[in-house]
Amino acid sequence: MARRSENRYRVLFQFRRPFGPIGDNTDDYNSPMNTLQIMPAVSAGVRHLEIAPEYAGQRLDNFLLRELKGAPKSLIYRIVRTGQVRLNGGRAQPEQRLQTGDRVRIPPVRLGEREERPCQPSPGLAERLREAILYEDRDLLVLNKPSGLAVHKGSGVDYGVIEALRALRSEEPFLELAHRLDRETSGCLALVRTPGALRQIQEAFRAGQVEKRYLALVRGHWNHGPREVNQPLRRNVLRGGERMVEVLEDGKPALTRFRPVSLHKPASLLEASIATGRTHQIRVHAAHVGHPLAGDEKYGDAAFNRLMAEQYGLRRLFLHAHSLNFPLGGREIAVSAPLDAELKAVLDQLSSAQPYRNSSSPWPSVPRRGRLHQ
Repeated sequence: MARRSENRYRVLFQFRRPFGPIGDNTDDYNSPMNTLQIMPAVSAGVRHLEIAPEYAGQRLDNFLLRELKGAPKSLIYRIVRTGQVRLNGGRAQPEQRLQTGDRVRIPPVRLGEREERPCQPSPGLAERLREAILYEDRDLLVLNKPSGLAVHKGSGVDYGVIEALRALRSEEPFLELAHRLDRETSGCLALVRTPGALRQIQEAFRAGQVEKRYLALVRGHWNHGPREVNQPLRRNVLRGGERMVEVLEDGKPALTRFRPVSLHKPASLLEASIATGRTHQIRVHAAHVGHPLAGDEKYGDAAFNRLMAEQYGLRRLFLHAHSLNFPLGGREIAVSAPLDAELKAVLDQLSSAQPYRNSSSPWPSVPRRGRLHQ
């Protein structure tokens, strides 16, 4: 009986990094002991966790993905929607955000016997990531993410940027994505090294204080001048067996601002800034106004993509997150990422045809490397 009594508390002293780019906070990370306050388990295998202040604002599904390491998302959603997971004694939604003092009941789950293999980046990938660092300090790490590399693991993807960097920086107690980029998109990607920095960046996103600007090459001669596309987007629309994002009235609000940088006959270079962060937003909005992105196999024009590949050597999506600005700890962070060699070569070939250039554009033909303004 004494032995059973001693096991009433399932105390987890081992720190485990958060899984997703949403959640997690604290001004100073001092010890893995302060991540959660552990409550007594009411039955074998069941855990009751109280959310500490530094984790206020995290989504419930991301919290569970971290706590149930190795569990697929389908299992997480099932135990939430069937009521096995309880938040303050009641049912909850996967996207619900946790608050300080919330109590979460986590049921026992069977994760299977197959152990997850740790990520071991190849020497080539490790070197690419090291060379991609644009800016780094005690709170922040900003990369020029290569095209074709996912930001995190998922369906059919064994690992992404975050898993690779955690393996390369195994001594770091905290490393998390601050936001996401599509796999095909290159450019500025911010990661945080403290929970406090993550909280501040999340608050900046919610307050509309984060400015992300992209360079996009689109089909045809853009003759709209600066233009806003304010059209709602809905995800997971099935078209021919493929899940798409489409402009639909019952979608979520989405606003993209396009501005021409250089205009050519076959294609035009635009700067795009987004006031919302919907999936594939720039790609869908550009296609919606008749100017799909070059190299976009999902929403683009197949004939235009072939032209760009055969005559200009473009074999990837031309969408690049060239600048990222946000406040952090009383500073204004401003980082820019240069285009890779392939995209620069495409622009050089287009420029040789003496394109019309927007004289009011302040952007150089090759964006400058990362910088910091304080």
